[in-house]
Amino acid sequence: MAGTKADDVERMGFQLTLRRRGISDQAVLRAMDEVPREHFVTSEFADSAYADHALPIACGQTISQPYIVAYMTEQLEVEPQHRVLEVGTGSGYQAAILSRLAREVVSIERYRTLADTARDRLKTLGYANVTVLAGDGFAGAPDKAPFDRIIVTAAAEQVPDGLVDQLSEHGKMVLPLGPRDGAQHIVKLTKTASGLTRQNLIAVRFVPLLHGQAREL
Repeated sequence: MAGTKADDVERMGFQLTLRRRGISDQAVLRAMDEVPREHFVTSEFADSAYADHALPIACGQTISQPYIVAYMTEQLEVEPQHRVLEVGTGSGYQAAILSRLAREVVSIERYRTLADTARDRLKTLGYANVTVLAGDGFAGAPDKAPFDRIIVTAAAEQVPDGLVDQLSEHGKMVLPLGPRDGAQHIVKLTKTASGLTRQNLIAVRFVPLLHGQAREL
């Protein structure tokens, strides 16, 4: 369905903001353009869907600001043959972006309400290469490992060893790292035969990555 002129201007501004802030990977920019962000926010925030800031969703969680989604995706360096694990499904927006870039996406969410809603939303919108699981993000998806890429969309205080174990050799993981009430940074890890290499990137503020599956349904 064709958008209105206002919608078109908003989307152009959205793309321009990403480019001005340094996002240059054309595949990432194309994915950000193709995925309708307004379907991943709650109805009361639909008018702000393309604004460059985080928005609240159910279960006290958030949908990350578009720039952070694009930045983390660009740093992940996803290729078309890759299998990607996402920890922290939320609304399903990041998984939808990844689905445009990777062969397969497995996404884990600790809140069953969010997992079920995101699964239905992604199916309705046609993102058929995404599997959404309800479970403990720290545990990952060992039965579906190894993964070429892993992205974590909540802040861990330390690198989760269980996720590192599920990363293929030469695989990459991008995650926010740092204490709940302290400085957090996006970190890029690359797995090699001799261990992990680490690159500290930009400062961020994310909700904490928590152990276990939430009791709230």
